[in-house]
Amino acid sequence: MKACDSCNGRAEIGKNHRQVPVLQRAIGLVLVYLPIFTLPFVFLSAYLTYYHLRMIGGTNIKTFSDFLPERSSHRYNLKNQITMHGSFKMSLSQSKLYWILNCTWYCPVSVAVFEWHAYLVKIVENWWCPFTHDKKEGYSNAKIDQSFWHIYPEDSAKLNEEDRDNPIWNESVDK
Repeated sequence: MKACDSCNGRAEIGKNHRQVPVLQRAIGLVLVYLPIFTLPFVFLSAYLTYYHLRMIGGTNIKTFSDFLPERSSHRYNLKNQITMHGSFKMSLSQSKLYWILNCTWYCPVSVAVFEWHAYLVKIVENWWCPFTHDKKEGYSNAKIDQSFWHIYPEDSAKLNEEDRDNPIWNESVDK
């Protein structure tokens, strides 16, 4: 049985947070920032994937900026940023700058780079491996015109009908 077989699809954090010991929460806070050290490698990997796709003929591929929210869409700025008031005076949650850096820089940039990278990897998979599996429908946000296996009629004919006629990697099916 999977851990989430009994859940409703929503992760539960708020229901449990206040019961977690303060030291454990503090360590958890540190752990959320350690991935900052991996971001340069994720950016590098994403850009290598992007340029791989461009060098094999890819065009009309979304860029990193397509995944970043517009700065004007953020509700708060340094002047009106809300903060939390806790009993611990040195708590970062009482600093406007902390929330601005988190909510307008760290979180949106992190989410954007990982979503962009996932999108690019899905395009790579749709190009090189247009073979259906039980998670392939989740790749539909990275549709391509045709896969490597579709560009030569003699190879396309070898494909299973479900793989040959999948609109995720064969735009002629849509027409």
